[in-house]
Amino acid sequence: MTTWFITRHPGARVWADRQRLAVDRHEVHLDPADVAAGDVVIGALPVHLAAAVCARGARYINISLDLPAHARGRELDAEELAAFNARLEEFAIVAVPPAGKPHG
Repeated sequence: MTTWFITRHPGARVWADRQRLAVDRHEVHLDPADVAAGDVVIGALPVHLAAAVCARGARYINISLDLPAHARGRELDAEELAAFNARLEEFAIVAVPPAGKPHG
């Protein structure tokens, strides 16, 4: 089992260090094909990548924020992440086929 931390943001790395997250691999980009069943992926992934992680039998833990509009679109430091209630929330995400196609 590997614990991945996926972020390109320096402030998020500092925040994670302050949370004492036990991480095996830090990457700025994730190829879901590298994830194995039982792995844990922590980050703020686009939903289609999070769904791919879950489809491979791994856990997806999102870094969630209560981000006000004025703080969007810029780099945040660890203090700002804490001020915006940065937290880890686990999600199980499943892709749904387009309408008219059978689930499977």
